[in-house]
Amino acid sequence: MKPHILALVFASFFFSLSAQDGPVQALKKQAKENSGFLRDMGTLWADVKQGTSQDYAYLDGLYKHLHTHPELSFHETETARRMAAELQQAGFEVTEGVGGNGVVGVLKNGEGPTVLVRADMDALPITEQTGKTYASTVTTVDGQGNTVGVMHACGHDVHMSVWVGAARRLAALKGQWKGTLLFIGQPAEERSGGAKAMLADGLYKRFPLPDYALALHVSPSLPAGQTGLHAGYSLANVDMMDITVFGMGGHGAYPHTAKDPIVLAARIVLALQTIVSREISPLEPAVVTVGSIHGGSKGNIIPDEVKLELTMRSYSDKVRQAIIDKIERICRGEAMAAGLPENRYPTFKLRDEYTPSVYNDPALTARLEQVFTQMFGKEQVVEASPSMAGEDFARYGRTEHKIPICLFWLGAVDPVLYEAVQRGEASLPALHSAQFAPLPEPTIKTGVQAMTAAVLSLLNHGIK
Repeated sequence: MKPHILALVFASFFFSLSAQDGPVQALKKQAKENSGFLRDMGTLWADVKQGTSQDYAYLDGLYKHLHTHPELSFHETETARRMAAELQQAGFEVTEGVGGNGVVGVLKNGEGPTVLVRADMDALPITEQTGKTYASTVTTVDGQGNTVGVMHACGHDVHMSVWVGAARRLAALKGQWKGTLLFIGQPAEERSGGAKAMLADGLYKRFPLPDYALALHVSPSLPAGQTGLHAGYSLANVDMMDITVFGMGGHGAYPHTAKDPIVLAARIVLALQTIVSREISPLEPAVVTVGSIHGGSKGNIIPDEVKLELTMRSYSDKVRQAIIDKIERICRGEAMAAGLPENRYPTFKLRDEYTPSVYNDPALTARLEQVFTQMFGKEQVVEASPSMAGEDFARYGRTEHKIPICLFWLGAVDPVLYEAVQRGEASLPALHSAQFAPLPEPTIKTGVQAMTAAVLSLLNHGIK
């Protein structure tokens, strides 16, 4: 390029950098901001790690207490009371009983962003079989009158311990940030009702409206010390549907005089498999599972009805509605083919347990990846795979306010066991397993450090 042309290009470039600053000043300003972020945050990360290590003995005791005393969804009374007390001790202004057993803690520290951090508090009706000295021996009576064991088989005890640890760290570092903390102790995540209830009880009206919302979930497949992130759709829409298939009962020896709902139900179950395989684009994730089928009382009696229970999973709302519509169309079509009158066509009921899909805001996720990489090293931050499981954390972003959200994964597996699994010498228990047992110390420490660092970054720098 000729010298005079090159000079014109550079002049044009520098002029476009800033209408207020000179070209050199604009470049220096941007460089200073970038290096300042890394330098200032690097100092903070050291403080966060040191403080977390000093606080761990307390958090370990809290974790084991929570693990030993689990409570089922909508019954987290004592758990919520303990979480409220922990926030009050850390200096938060606390409100209890939000949306049932929900706990909301607010810590204001001048002008700045508001960051929501959620932990779920409920356990599952599972009898623990981990063999841990602090294993749960709690039993209770469920909604159907059955005596069941109760266990934190989904890691919510870890979530709460990390949540408390992050609250304590952030309160101790008030001189290093400005803004508002909104810490949410949520009930009934396992029943998909807690977030909905808290929002319906005025969470975004009675308390500061967040600019960002964060949560984490333990991973049964990542070693402790690692974090996992995925931008975009990360967890699925979840629906549950009850279908009643009608027939016309009769004697098993005279099937021609009846309309057999068991045969019709079998045809429906098979036909439903074509929704995902033939009616939804292969590029759109979708699941239709018939998980329960009940009908009849005796081998020589053709019953009047059969009941099916389904779960449907998707990412987009368009695919979700398409699945629901196609299920109803297939069921009615099969009933018509069986010769049933219209008043004996199947009936459908979508349960009030819908969970929307989790969409991790790409810019927010990118900021967390940057922070975690700086804090833990690149090898400890992995790209997580999207899942068809559900998480009602999505609801905090699915309001008219369109809050950017991010749920990240926290490795919880003993690294020694993880390496054995990689060699094919062992297997890992899944979430909701009676054998699921996180390795507490590195899991909780990493979680506290990751969540604290994420919040500090957002309070000080946002995601721009």
